[in-house]
Amino acid sequence: MITGSPAFAGDDEWEYVYNNFMQPIITVSQLSKTYASGLEALKNVDLTIRRGEIFALLGPNGAGKTTLINIICGIVKKSSGSVTVDGHDIVKDYRAARSLIGLVPQELAVSAFDKVWATVSFSRGLFGKPADSDFIAKVLKDLTLYDRKDSQVMTLSGGMKRRVMIAKALAHEPQILFLDEPTAGVDVELRKDMWQTVRELRAAGVTIILTTHYIEEAEEMADRIGIINKGELILVEEKAELVRKLGKKQLVLQLNGKLAAVPPQLSAHRLTLGPQGDELIYHYDTRGERTGITALLNDVRESGIRFRDLQTTQSSLEDIFVDLVSERK
Repeated sequence: MITGSPAFAGDDEWEYVYNNFMQPIITVSQLSKTYASGLEALKNVDLTIRRGEIFALLGPNGAGKTTLINIICGIVKKSSGSVTVDGHDIVKDYRAARSLIGLVPQELAVSAFDKVWATVSFSRGLFGKPADSDFIAKVLKDLTLYDRKDSQVMTLSGGMKRRVMIAKALAHEPQILFLDEPTAGVDVELRKDMWQTVRELRAAGVTIILTTHYIEEAEEMADRIGIINKGELILVEEKAELVRKLGKKQLVLQLNGKLAAVPPQLSAHRLTLGPQGDELIYHYDTRGERTGITALLNDVRESGIRFRDLQTTQSSLEDIFVDLVSERK
């Protein structure tokens, strides 16, 4: 692990950090896609993916997530704009760009009658990689599939089939792994196992880009979050910074009795009365120099209202996502 600060770290150490973790591995510039039907799936998307990060792309159904991934992977043709993968243009230098990418699509695309070992080995051969039984064995062991290497895919559970898809995507030793809804239809326990698998891949140096409907998945794993809606990339932000900048906090005062309405003397605080009438809810911005909580509590006491408890909560990534998408409907 690289430690220290710029003031004390050696030049070689920080050059290593820059070259291996801070440089972009994917650059998307002014990317647009309009289908023959007239549907504008992507609108002038600009995006940079850093080497070695876990990047989560969030958006409602039809937002353009899969179209964006499929263009980068060379499955769908762009209408305009450019995409480079580790410096290779996806059109002019297709083979080099595609060889760096592994893709796990939403749909399970494996032959039901093939055996696990043969399925993964065949995928490696498609990219012109020489046979390497030791590497295939390692991939299967890392994904807890080695004991089922001689099983037909049709005999595996849904979670195991999803792991086979990941093994196929990793068979040619890509630097980048796209996971399009990787845990769709997978139960909670297996989902957590998949999260651990993704972390281990990132620790091994693989850049991970995932799309997901499970926002807790992005909150649990991602370094950065991108939100896309109606073909437009709304924002890209560090996860922690996104929650800090756009998250809201609320203070809930649990009252001793019930109120029919917020007292006029408290109107300046823009309080909300809870549905049962026994809570006063105050929203505040953590970025401000003053939250106004001290003044609020003083005014509550002076108004004669008594409360038995108070608690604070902060909006989750899901709350932020819903707010951002709703604003653009």
